[in-house]
Amino acid sequence: MKKLDLRKEYKSLYVPPAGKVALVEVPSLQFAMINGVIEPGKGPGESIEFRDAMQALYGASYTLRFMSKQRRRNPIDYPVMALEALWWVSHGTYLDPKRPWKFSAMILQPDHITPHMFAEAVSQVKEKRPNAALRRLRLRRFHEGLCVQALHVGPYADEPRTLRKMEQFAAEQGLAYRGKHHEIYLGDPMRASPEKLRTVLRHPVRRKR
Repeated sequence: MKKLDLRKEYKSLYVPPAGKVALVEVPSLQFAMINGVIEPGKGPGESIEFRDAMQALYGASYTLRFMSKQRRRNPIDYPVMALEALWWVSHGTYLDPKRPWKFSAMILQPDHITPHMFAEAVSQVKEKRPNAALRRLRLRRFHEGLCVQALHVGPYADEPRTLRKMEQFAAEQGLAYRGKHHEIYLGDPMRASPEKLRTVLRHPVRRKR
């Protein structure tokens, strides 16, 4: 059975060094994605909509891995990738707890995962663990392009410290922010202490004219 490790294949994007802000070119990648909105005044850990979205996203991703391993022809095993999310609000900053946070949560999928496999995986999850959020799941390619990126080590609440370094780096490089704030969660907040959490922070940029 062939084994695939996307973390190694895209090491600069998913295993960056801590304490270093870098400029990266993110290629077109395939994701299982789901959109949602977190209620005003709540964080992701308190939101029912976010919880249901995570159950749907992880359920489909682990089912796809099992289906890939069980294929009669060319079976492929691979680890399920880390949770990622794009965050934004209609106006202002997504860090404002008074505004409803909008998100696109996603998990990277190998290129051999087809729309047919994805639809079958979603159907299987619906039968085993019914969840209205499954209707919002989709398989899409996402091309982020040129981005400023850094690995933040520590509590989520302390992210602004790293974000300021990223903004300063972008300004020094003659870059302007565009698109949505992107986070990749390498640590499990249920298991790791807050000071040991590892989160890749990324933001797409463009060259200033």
